[in-house]
Amino acid sequence: MTRFTKHLTDLKSRIRAASELAGRNENDVSILAVSKRHGVDAVHEAVSAGLRAMGENYVQEALEKMPLCDPSVEWHFIGRIQSNKTRQIAGNFSWVQTVCTDRIARRLGEQRPEDLPPLNVCVQVCIDGDTTHGGVMPDEAAGLCRIIEELPRLKLRGLMTIPVAADNPEAQRIPFRALRELRDELAAAGHELDTLSMGMTGDLEAAVLEGSTMLRIGTALFGPRPV
Repeated sequence: MTRFTKHLTDLKSRIRAASELAGRNENDVSILAVSKRHGVDAVHEAVSAGLRAMGENYVQEALEKMPLCDPSVEWHFIGRIQSNKTRQIAGNFSWVQTVCTDRIARRLGEQRPEDLPPLNVCVQVCIDGDTTHGGVMPDEAAGLCRIIEELPRLKLRGLMTIPVAADNPEAQRIPFRALRELRDELAAAGHELDTLSMGMTGDLEAAVLEGSTMLRIGTALFGPRPV
């Protein structure tokens, strides 16, 4: 067993335990391996272990890795989106999880190549009021969802959030619960949202307990990021 497969086994054990506590099927929680700042060898190891979804924060770093990695990899952009990078993001990623303005949504929709499937999109929500990591305010999420749904080259998939870090498990659950409740409100209003991207290495149990369908995991899989 390699170091990576040991990490993956431990991670799946954590997900399984949290899923059982929540009364959920562990298979309903997917792993997005956050490969930012890790080299191509790390991606190869993740793919060999059965992971296919990779998350990247920096466009140029991702573009350098992509040609060197297995073509089956599904690349997710999870960083802040700069207007001058939207064409590269639209043309090279399968998912964008950090859409939080109508301007960025429209640019991505206009620039998504016709020969590719629609770009999967999550609306990033600033669920706890802290704007450090960006995101649309909860009361503006419905409007952005409607705009995305009107763009034929985009496919609305769900909501994503990066809350302020908390050490207390109960405190960790509060923003995740709020995002799930927002998703439920939007779904009741007719928006099709099958993805709740929330939870990372330090708070994944809280996220699973509150309904996460996708965990963004870096450290627990790859170890600390290189400086």
